[in-house]
Amino acid sequence: MTDPIDDFDINDPELPKAIKKAAFGSGNYPYEDKLDDDEYDTQMYALQKQLVVHQAHMAKAGTRTIILFEGRDAAGKGGTIERFRENLNPRYTTIVALPKPSDRESTQWYFQRYVDWLPAAGEMMLFDRSWYNRAVVEPVMGFCTPEQSERFLEEAPQFERQLTRDGIQLFKFWLSIGREMQLKRFHDRRHDPLKTWKLSPVDLKALEKWDEYSEARNRMFKATDSKHAPWTVIRANDKNRLRLNAIRVVLHALDYEGKDEREIGEIDRKIVLTADDFLEIQEE
Repeated sequence: MTDPIDDFDINDPELPKAIKKAAFGSGNYPYEDKLDDDEYDTQMYALQKQLVVHQAHMAKAGTRTIILFEGRDAAGKGGTIERFRENLNPRYTTIVALPKPSDRESTQWYFQRYVDWLPAAGEMMLFDRSWYNRAVVEPVMGFCTPEQSERFLEEAPQFERQLTRDGIQLFKFWLSIGREMQLKRFHDRRHDPLKTWKLSPVDLKALEKWDEYSEARNRMFKATDSKHAPWTVIRANDKNRLRLNAIRVVLHALDYEGKDEREIGEIDRKIVLTADDFLEIQEE
């Protein structure tokens, strides 16, 4: 069988621009070109200053924040998380990327190992995938039973209500990319010696299961999008716009001393959607 990742060389200078544009515009992405890098750097600097101001407030007020980053493989979760944490004190801003459960963990209550990573006062926890593995990746790849996935969808809103009732500020992001963009990024990873570690057998198998992932994602939104813990979908073909708007969503939702709305800037509603709005687009 032909390997779709090696059907073309996306970095070939002779490759028609139309093919690159097809990847960027896949999934009905609303922009034709990525945001200018200089403009991105200017906006990111202002946003990261606000993140530092917010962290100082967290330390004084003892607030606790969790941000979950979900999405297909190569959607941009890791890079977005790094931009959040880049200039923050790592003692109080932790990236959580848990490996496959151990034999012991696999016998525990499903949420148990995640509880160990909940924030204490003044801390922000950034989850590179989270308990929502059981809603999408695990059922699609056959790593859990349908009954386990169904039980998770029933329990997740209750678990999150307990977190938010206790005062934890919870954000849930789904980063959405087009099918051709995912293929392009997989291809880049395979042929970049510094990124080959990012491409796993599970990633490659996921290429064949695009529709199954979509169905599981939509089912997850319908079961777990709630007033106390809503989903925010960001269309992520342009990493520059993705990263800026993810930070804006968080900062606009938080109250903190020294908040500057002008530095934060406006959220781009062409790419930042509620779960309901995103599902409506999928049905069109």
